[in-house]
Amino acid sequence: MCWAVGRRWAWAALLLAVAAVLAQVVWLWLGTQSFVFQHEEIAQLARQYAGLDHELAFSRLIVELRRLHPGHVLPDEDLQWVFVNAGGWMGAMCLLHASLSEYVLLFGTALGSSGHSGETVVHGPGEATAVEWGPNTWMVEYGRGVIPSTLGFALADTVFSTQDFLTLFYTLRAYARGLRLELTTYLFGQDA
Repeated sequence: MCWAVGRRWAWAALLLAVAAVLAQVVWLWLGTQSFVFQHEEIAQLARQYAGLDHELAFSRLIVELRRLHPGHVLPDEDLQWVFVNAGGWMGAMCLLHASLSEYVLLFGTALGSSGHSGETVVHGPGEATAVEWGPNTWMVEYGRGVIPSTLGFALADTVFSTQDFLTLFYTLRAYARGLRLELTTYLFGQDA
């Protein structure tokens, strides 16, 4: 019986070592990753179209992003506004670009909403924040990092609170479409 306990510890140690190696590989990969978008570029475009009606601003932003980054922004037939619950806040999003390491989406709320930035275990001291948006708040959101790791936060309220599995399907389908577009652009070029 003593040997069985020893084997469990060996398996646990092996699993921990594999997880540590995978984490290091991901960290190194992100360090050498070349990103499609730059945060300064997204911020400049958002400022350029700020003050316009959000539908007009978003349509112009999409046209400009497609011009600057052909093959990296979803086509019109794949764009879909999806209801979002995350961190206690509610709104709608439209995913424009998604890969394993970055995303660009449009987000907004017609009614106003509030919530938080995520679990405090993940954030360091002073990094977690409360967020509040007033009625008719619309924005462009750009994120970098290991995007699949953010899906837990993004989908937890949908799975465990609202149990809106149709929205879960739409969200995952939008992300899958973004990944498919990036893969086909990578394999076959921007005209694929």
